[in-house]
Amino acid sequence: MQFELLGDDSAGPALSLDHEQFAYAGKFVMSGPKALARENDSVVGAISFSEDHSDPNAVRLRYVTVREDRRGEGIGPRLLRFTAARLGERYDDILIAANNPIAYEACYRAGFVFTGEETGIAELLMRYQPGERDGDRYREGFTLFQERELPDIHEAVCQRHANGEPPVIVADPGEL
Repeated sequence: MQFELLGDDSAGPALSLDHEQFAYAGKFVMSGPKALARENDSVVGAISFSEDHSDPNAVRLRYVTVREDRRGEGIGPRLLRFTAARLGERYDDILIAANNPIAYEACYRAGFVFTGEETGIAELLMRYQPGERDGDRYREGFTLFQERELPDIHEAVCQRHANGEPPVIVADPGEL
């Protein structure tokens, strides 16, 4: 599998992803910087990102998607880790907001930690800090999700991790 960043701080290619295979496919039609995971020249995962409007030293990962038939293989966490590590060479802060327990766990596996803050649209704000593994902070995120009405699959993830330690961070695929 190949991982790559496309574009710079403000410009990048538009992608045409199949909306039946990729969540948020419409968000990738807009030009802007992106990160991709490819296998055999086929896109299997993508991330769009942009500078944080309130801090020029920060970047926000906006949308993360993995092709439906490839979910559960760890592509998302590896692509997140690759993207955050590369963007860490240019930015002081790499941020992402998780909107569900599955995304939250994937972000932790990539080296993000919960900041303790929520966005205005009930997402949990996370910061790339691969050296920090705080079990209490990790569980706090699942507690916040459990206070919401969740689909059964998300509830199961919360229950599985509510008393657990943060998962092991995936290796940076760019260093393998």
